[in-house]
Amino acid sequence: MTLSEIKEILPTLDNVEFQLENGTFVPEHFHVTEVGQITKNFIDCGGVIRNEKTVNFQLWNADDYAHRLKPGKLLHIITLSEEKLGIEDAEIEVEYQSDTIGKYGLDFNGKTFVLKALTTACLAQDACGIPAEKQKKNLADLPIIQSSSCTPGSGCC
Repeated sequence: MTLSEIKEILPTLDNVEFQLENGTFVPEHFHVTEVGQITKNFIDCGGVIRNEKTVNFQLWNADDYAHRLKPGKLLHIITLSEEKLGIEDAEIEVEYQSDTIGKYGLDFNGKTFVLKALTTACLAQDACGIPAEKQKKNLADLPIIQSSSCTPGSGCC
């Protein structure tokens, strides 16, 4: 989900709710403690220089159990970050504390924002020496070659 997409959704909501893919909800007293833009300049294992920009939201749970972040307030925080930091429209990554700080993609299921698991991948698969995955076949499905001279008792095995 991009920043422009969340800005379109927020005015249609009564509450802001975040949920993990497993169905667990982020406690409703969460805070959005950061909205920023992260620029990542790097070189992949194939030697290609790359540049990625993401918008970062950080969710945090405090002990103020009566706190509720309303859609208008989150929209205000986003607008302020765009004005003050020059944040561009980009994909949103969400940081949320579990055993360590987890990074998630963001989706919307029509009612709640869903924190989607992110995965790593090789960006230069043609250059980094990872062999192409071989097609797996069941031995029982392979054709039987009748002209084989290797039969039981023939001594070829």
